[in-house]
Amino acid sequence: MKFIVSSSYLLKQLQVLGSVINSSNTLPILDNFLFELNGPELKVSASDLETTMQATLEIDSESTGAVAVPAKLLLETLKTFPEQPLTFTVEDNNTIEISSESGKYALAYANGDEFPKAVSLEEPSSTIVPAEVLSTAISKTIFAAGNDDLRPVMSGVFFQFSPQGLIFVATDAHKLVKYARTDVSASQVADFIMPKKPLNILKGILATSNAEVTIEYNDSNATFSFDNYILTCRLIDGKYPNYEAVIPKENPNRLLIGRSQILSSVRRVAIFSNKTTHQIRLKIAGTELNISAEDIDYSNKAEERLTCDYQGDDMQIGFNSRFLTEMLTNLQSDEIQLEMSLPNRAGILTPVDGLSDGETVTMLVMPVMLNN
Repeated sequence: MKFIVSSSYLLKQLQVLGSVINSSNTLPILDNFLFELNGPELKVSASDLETTMQATLEIDSESTGAVAVPAKLLLETLKTFPEQPLTFTVEDNNTIEISSESGKYALAYANGDEFPKAVSLEEPSSTIVPAEVLSTAISKTIFAAGNDDLRPVMSGVFFQFSPQGLIFVATDAHKLVKYARTDVSASQVADFIMPKKPLNILKGILATSNAEVTIEYNDSNATFSFDNYILTCRLIDGKYPNYEAVIPKENPNRLLIGRSQILSSVRRVAIFSNKTTHQIRLKIAGTELNISAEDIDYSNKAEERLTCDYQGDDMQIGFNSRFLTEMLTNLQSDEIQLEMSLPNRAGILTPVDGLSDGETVTMLVMPVMLNN
């Protein structure tokens, strides 16, 4: 078994696949890349049992075979090469030899048959989504997903597909983001919960791709196919909470303000807030928004006044500054709208501009109790 491949091309593909591999695996075989050679086509796979990713590379070869190569050793070696052709040869003494312009390097390989096979989906449903849409949907929602192992359904992003459009939701019970598209749709109604790890991998690759992503899914697994990649992952089992029920419908108090203006103000004032609650206070009256924070233990306090466009009753409401900062950072608009009803009901944050047709973003942030 022998093939020739460009060093930088191979490195670029393997770095993408390398993000699947865990730093500590229970099965030693998972520390390897699986190389499956079939003439001029090389399939490289990486897996952590939950997520498996495969890339198909074009190379120069006439042989066939399968070996598992140590991932870390191979990546570290490839990073040091300038662009050049590398020749990989599987030797009889259980090593794979890499020949470069200046030297030879031998790695011990494992039998390719030991590597776990990717799940093949039986009779899956399928939807095609442009890479840019999927990448945006992931980056707009994933930061709001929870990290609580006791509530696994909230540690992923909820995909809801229908002929009317696509909806992506993430929440950790303190904040919630709903990203919807009506310009892209699915042929039938379906929903599933995607874990964070494969989504982060997808987000990284899709940001620079303009491909169409084919998403296939059944009750337990989903597959994302695009360019020369196929990513298969196990879905999070369970029923997603009814997120529509927590989004307040009647919000008579509306605040319009520049996003960067309120963001920098919240960031500054938050430095003076209590380090455990991160609580900041928004006091709105007329056209004036007063943002303040206080840490009584250390006698630290800060207050800023901003001019805003406000319609509604005068009110005071408390928020966790970290959640507010995350949401404002994640929006790309120049102006945002904050809708509220009562100081103990969730506030709804939406961008006023910067969205394409058929795109909506709704962010919900739970208030914190103010101690007067």
